[in-house]
Order: sequence, then structure tokens, then C-alpha cells
Amino acid sequence: WLVAMKEEYNALLHNGTWTLISLHTNRYATGCKWVLQVKENPDSTVHKYKARLIAKGFHQQFRYDYNETFSLVIKPVIVRLVLTLGLTHHWSTQQLDGLKQDPRV
Repeated sequence: WLVAMKEEYNALLHNGTWTLISLHTNRYATGCKWVLQVKENPDSTVHKYKARLIAKGFHQQFRYDYNETFSLVIKPVIVRLVLTLGLTHHWSTQQLDGLKQDPRV
């Protein structure tokens, strides 16, 4: 497990996932924990050990630890508008299927 944890930690550093700052008085850092998973081959042998470091965001309190949240939602009318523009201007289009949420979120 240590190798998988080191790989995950190095990837987080390489991607600039966080920035170290000084913690203000009367504030608490959000905790984190390791989620460990074994990836198996079709014949049930171990393919690799996978480790993910996740934040315990459920400990945060609104207006104390954060002020707002944002989630991008596209309305169907916008999708139809963009497709109509693409057709009228003869833009090339592509379809993307099977997109899924990042498991680390």
C-alpha cells in the first residue's frame, strides 16, 4: 500500500492540488483520509493497489469554512441553441458519451 500512497501523494503535488498556507487562529484544517482499493484482473488476481487521498469535507460549516458553492448545470435550451448555431454555420460536431464523474471528487 505504501507504493500506491506515494504515487497518489506525488501526483497531488505534481498537479498543484493544494497550496500550503498559515492557519488562522480559531480555524481548523479540513481532515483527510486514505481510501484503499485493490484492482483485480478478470481472473481475480491482483492487478494493482490503488490509493486515493480524500478530504473530509462533511466537517465544514457553511459561512464558517466556506461562503459559496458552484455547480455548472447546462439548461437544455442552451444545448439546443449551440447545436442550432453549429448547423447554421456548418461547424463540425462530435458526440461524447460515457463521461463520468472523477471518483476523487
